[in-house]
Amino acid sequence: MNKTVVIDVVGLSSSIIGDHTPFLKEYIAGKNLVNIEPVFPAVTTSAQSTYVTGKWPDTTGIVGNGWYDHADCEIKFWKQSNKLVAGEKIWEKAKKEDPSFTCAKMFWWYNMYSSADYAVTPRPNYLADGRKMPDCYSQPPELRDILQEKLGQFPLFQFWGPGANIKSTQWIADASIITDELYDPTLTLIYLPHLDYCLQKFGPDLSKIHRELNEIDQVLKKLVSFYEKRGAEVVILSEYGISPVNNPIHINRVFRENDLLNIRIERGLELLDAGASKAFVVADHQVAHVYINDQSVKEKVRALLETIPGIELILNKEEQKAHHINHERSGDLVIMADKDSWFTYYFWLDDAKAPDYARCVDIHKKPGYDPVEMFMSSKLRAGYKLLKKKAGFRYVMDVIPLDANLIKGSHGRFQVEAQYKPVFLSRYKHQKDNISAPEVFNTIWNILKG
Repeated sequence: MNKTVVIDVVGLSSSIIGDHTPFLKEYIAGKNLVNIEPVFPAVTTSAQSTYVTGKWPDTTGIVGNGWYDHADCEIKFWKQSNKLVAGEKIWEKAKKEDPSFTCAKMFWWYNMYSSADYAVTPRPNYLADGRKMPDCYSQPPELRDILQEKLGQFPLFQFWGPGANIKSTQWIADASIITDELYDPTLTLIYLPHLDYCLQKFGPDLSKIHRELNEIDQVLKKLVSFYEKRGAEVVILSEYGISPVNNPIHINRVFRENDLLNIRIERGLELLDAGASKAFVVADHQVAHVYINDQSVKEKVRALLETIPGIELILNKEEQKAHHINHERSGDLVIMADKDSWFTYYFWLDDAKAPDYARCVDIHKKPGYDPVEMFMSSKLRAGYKLLKKKAGFRYVMDVIPLDANLIKGSHGRFQVEAQYKPVFLSRYKHQKDNISAPEVFNTIWNILKG
């Protein structure tokens, strides 16, 4: 099979390719670029799972970056076990045809305990004193030590949060090169998150993100040059494009005002008790899952949603089938925002009573996705907290604002303008201008097979 590298440039769309990405602009001229019709929901884990299996979320089970676990009565985001993804993976299919085939997954999601030969993924150490130490997980285990010896500790705090920057993407790119030199895998999947940060913060406003565009362009130039010298077929793609938004919608607050949420008070602060709520929302960018524990309020919930401005689509379980998202993990209702809107997880009515995790970077405790984690409420406050850390005192890095209006870009919808659709770039010639998300699998397979 052909040696192939698939580079996932998060948020890449035709709307941002141009003068600020000179390498990519020139590279495209000699290749074939098509749009991908985004999977629903157009979010990281759903898209990646469809790309590597060729199956929709109703088969893979990846109905979003997180969902409600009915058995545990808990909302769980950003889990990492590959066992969660149903369906044969592209590297598993390849190994059946060619036992010598190997695959490296460099930071693609659901990267733990998979059947891929080589893998690296973020995995912080949570220490007994409450500290979170940057680290990563690898297969084989010694690969982590090799990479961190050569590149330094994985920059977790530059991978997500208010400190996110090009350092994490550069580390991943350099780690991919080292891994290729060590093992020479047949297929390498590389995840470059850099544009996700600026695009969600500022939207596709080139005047505000030109520096970040140039930074990712330079990383791509290095990666493509390296892999082409190694004789690899190069694919550059994205999971979604990011379009401008200006309207955050707080559905859980609406549910609370209508006696649907159950709230626990701990130390004077409020926590959402999903298992005890009549109905609640798991927000994930421009898509949200509505779970209904008390079926007697089902009609009330739908009627309430129909009154909220900014909601474009409401799908019950039967209606979800047409959009390939009907699964035991999906909500009783799945809703999609209009093009200008996105959904927050916020459930408190008074910021003074917001849970302590609301002002922290805490992707696992929050009962929904929170892009505001990329902003910082006060650099002075953050500096004070870091001084406490260095002095050995206990501290809470509560520096995240509670203003959802800061977010200017989002994704998740399947109905998006062409300029904001995800892209697929290779030398492979397509018969049409758009391919479906499952066809990404078939196209990569054809490239592997030559």
